[in-house]
Order: sequence, then C-alpha cells, then structure tokens
Amino acid sequence: MDLPFGFEYTFVADNYARNAGNLLLVRLRVLGSKAKSVMETKEARQFPIEFEGPVQDTDTFEITLPPGYVVDDVPPPVDADFGFASYHSKTETKGSVLSYTRSFEIKDLSVPVDKAAKLKKFYRIIASDERNTAVLKPEGNE
Repeated sequence: MDLPFGFEYTFVADNYARNAGNLLLVRLRVLGSKAKSVMETKEARQFPIEFEGPVQDTDTFEITLPPGYVVDDVPPPVDADFGFASYHSKTETKGSVLSYTRSFEIKDLSVPVDKAAKLKKFYRIIASDERNTAVLKPEGNE
C-alpha cells in the first residue's frame, strides 16, 4: 500500500526493428505517447491552457537485443524542465538488454498564455524524443 500504483508486463513483437543496410534501427518508445499537438495552431492563445489534473508517469521499456547484434548508438538523454511540467529520458545498455526510461510530470494545472510558447517547445522536445531510435550493428563489426 505504500508503493505508487504500477504494472509490469511483457510481450514479443517480431520484426520490430527496421533494417538499414546491415544495421537495425529500434524505436525506443514502444507504447504510448506523451507528446500533444494541442499547441500546434496558427492562432495565438487567448486563454490559459488547463490540464485535467497533475500527472507523474514513469515508463521503462526493456528491449532484448536480437542474437548477433550489439548497440552501436543510442540517443542522448533528454532533460526538459519548464517549471509547470518536466520530461526526462535516458537509454542504457545492460548486457543484452536496451533499457529506455522516461518520466513525464505535469506540475501546474494551468499554464498562462504568456508561457504558451514554452509549452509548445516542451511538447516538441517530447515528440522528438519519442521518434528517436537506437542503432544496432552486427556483433564483431567494429
């Protein structure tokens, strides 16, 4: 009862990685999206942006490397804290497992109009991170 709510599950997705020559590209965000397009309008905001409630989410995705492949490159960590909201992500290799962790937090339920551009930038940072991929190469190809 003292721990935060959470759930853990496992699934297999055949052919999840994309081929790029002899490399494999693996999208790290397996499920869900935190990015929102609500701020992608041409009209200027006239009213504050209101959220339904505070949010604090952490996701960890662990991807088992296919046999014969090793990690060649991972995206840089993301640290975006705008006061009213924050987003952080990092990718690590633990043996034959690629681990991607991200945290998303909405701290203020209302964002004033003068911070609308910052909120737009915040969601764009998240969208960019969610599109990132890790690069895997055949083992022994240095």
